[in-house]
Amino acid sequence: MLDQLRAMGVFACVVENNSFSGAAKELGITTSAVSQQIRSLEQDMDVVLLHRSTRKLSLTEAGQAFLHSCQEMLSAAERGKVRINELRDDLVGELRIASTPELCANHITPALAHWLSAHRGLSVHFEADNQYIDLMEGRIDIALRLSPNLDDQNLSVIPLARVEQVLVASPSFINHSSLITRPEDLAAHDVIALNMMKNQNTYSFENTISGEKVNVDISSRLSTNNVLAAKSMCLHHQGIAKILFLDVQKDLMQGSLIEVLPEWKLPAFTLYAVVVKQEEAQAKVLRCLDVLKQYFSQLSCGRVYQEAS
Repeated sequence: MLDQLRAMGVFACVVENNSFSGAAKELGITTSAVSQQIRSLEQDMDVVLLHRSTRKLSLTEAGQAFLHSCQEMLSAAERGKVRINELRDDLVGELRIASTPELCANHITPALAHWLSAHRGLSVHFEADNQYIDLMEGRIDIALRLSPNLDDQNLSVIPLARVEQVLVASPSFINHSSLITRPEDLAAHDVIALNMMKNQNTYSFENTISGEKVNVDISSRLSTNNVLAAKSMCLHHQGIAKILFLDVQKDLMQGSLIEVLPEWKLPAFTLYAVVVKQEEAQAKVLRCLDVLKQYFSQLSCGRVYQEAS
């Protein structure tokens, strides 16, 4: 039973990394050992979990169903670890968390809701702002930041998730617009600029099939400094916006928004938890980080299963 549980964890890691070699590196074992674990799992259950080719991995129908069970198992194990830590530590005092308004409303507060209810001795402040906040000056214990990469010698940086950007619009907007088949076609449409981003008018694309790279400069008549406002404009058929996948995932699933140029990917970000370096981190900070890691490990922040690395 323990061998099968271990193999389930390996399978979930292969899916998360989209490759056998990536899973091997993360788990600290050889690629052949990863392959053997997957083969043993498939033989034990007499099913094929993964379609393999030289360039891509993809889940079979059985693999997709089994992945859900594997993720539930891993989540249960993480919850157990968090619960043990909670019982061991008495969490009291003030905890200050900084994030963007969208991340705070859609993910951070839901992720921490149960944990906060269980620790009535904690006084928690959420600093929800798009502006950069200095952790020392703002007395921030944990900041959640999105960046292509983050390296600061004065901070401890913990990657939580890889987050993709997608172009979205309403079906009605697309149906009543001229055809969009390449990034250059966007210049003829209303593209909503998010002016809280650097180089807001420059869009960089890479074709997922050919690898072709295209940079397009687009002048926008519509702009905002708020992701929720940009999404609302899209939902009301006003244009196309570049938004994080995790902020529009439900809308895409429901069909109220659709992805524009799905075969062209935009640069991805990493979501980091950032804390000030200390000789010994406070228990409340460590336990909060554990809960955030667990939450984002279960969250699909991008389109799973593109080309294998």
